[in-house]
Amino acid sequence: MGKMPKAIKYLIFKTKWGYFGLASTENGVLRTHLPGPDPEKVKSRLLKDLQAVRYERTLFKTLAEQITAYFDGTYVDFHKDIPIVLDGLSGFARGVLTACRDIRFGQTVSYADLAKMAGRGGAARAVGGVMANNPLPLIIPCHRVTYANGTIGGFSAAGGVKLKKRMLKLERQVLIESRHKNQSNAQVG
Repeated sequence: MGKMPKAIKYLIFKTKWGYFGLASTENGVLRTHLPGPDPEKVKSRLLKDLQAVRYERTLFKTLAEQITAYFDGTYVDFHKDIPIVLDGLSGFARGVLTACRDIRFGQTVSYADLAKMAGRGGAARAVGGVMANNPLPLIIPCHRVTYANGTIGGFSAAGGVKLKKRMLKLERQVLIESRHKNQSNAQVG
């Protein structure tokens, strides 16, 4: 008798930028879908090729609140405390995606630098392929990976390069406002 498929739960919720999708098993987040204007399209893309799926309104409630806050322009660290599922991916891809999680809010690294972070220096092109197939955009911040010359690079998520630029701009703005606020508070105190 074969293994029983793990129950997959999903949630589509509204953010300031559109509808965001989360899918998970009991072990962690399996997929995300960046905001789009049509919740049915987000759902269709999020659940593509998945079986035994069930809607759950309270799925990762805190994470959904953090994602909503992120798109509202709040500093949110989606670092390593969020359980993720990378089943079915090669060891190389898992290593690259795990290393990508170390890229902090508002920072960018090149594909070559990410290859080095993953212990695979010289594999920048292969890293680009992994980023193009990232199943967890935002949680694994592939939008923070750029070309070595500083140009934006590609972005295969729905919304494309325009969305990548917008996300990076949001993060830079949040950091600038945070620094400004901290400087003002330091001057007052």
